Amino acid sequence: MDTLLANTPSADIWSSFRTINAHRRAVRDFDGSAIADEDVRAILAEAQLAPSSNNLQPYRFHWIKDPALKREAAAACHNQRAAGGASALIALVADSALCRRSLDGLAGHIESCPGLGDASKTYHRTHLKTLRRFGSIGALPLWTPLMALACAIAPSCSMLPLGPSGTRHWAARNSLYAAQTLLLAAAAKGLDSCPMEGFHGRKLARLLKLPRGTVITLMVALGRRAPDARIEPRWRIPFDAAVLVH
Repeated sequence: MDTLLANTPSADIWSSFRTINAHRRAVRDFDGSAIADEDVRAILAEAQLAPSSNNLQPYRFHWIKDPALKREAAAACHNQRAAGGASALIALVADSALCRRSLDGLAGHIESCPGLGDASKTYHRTHLKTLRRFGSIGALPLWTPLMALACAIAPSCSMLPLGPSGTRHWAARNSLYAAQTLLLAAAAKGLDSCPMEGFHGRKLARLLKLPRGTVITLMVALGRRAPDARIEPRWRIPFDAAVLVH
């Protein structure tokens, strides 16, 4: 893929991206046609390439395939028609505890990757030790009262990944990169999607048998837009209001 991009004129890449970005819309009415498993797998594989803090990827994709479970999950999405009519339903689940598994996998990659020189391996080993140390203390409940005090003085402190709540928010923020990549990957496949924030978190967590502390950040419905799907002209804040140049 890197070689392909290197040999493709930048104007062509930009044109392709604009086409994909224009096709991506929040579609709520699907035609009900099945999506091949290999297409869903390909979309999720591209979503895995999204960036994340320190490459820790503190999230997982739950592909809900079982028809009965899919119906229950759609009901837990407040019976939104996008969920009910979707050919595939994906739950994006974030949890800072997943970082421990990522760290183990990353450590194995560092040691076995022939593309990393000795200097790079030494750097990454040291960095991994720091991440493991921070991970062991960053989510401790003792940070909760300290963070409450800090946030009362400086509200921006609420974004720090400290304490159970702070680390959950951090994991959720990281998952949103993967969510947007998933939506664009679906559009590149000629498919449609609808991101959904409205759902009953506890019901979905029970259906997916998620451990306590896990956060479902987003539900994504995948399918093909129905011929009569309502696709209205886009409106966005004017560029000069959205972009502040300093």
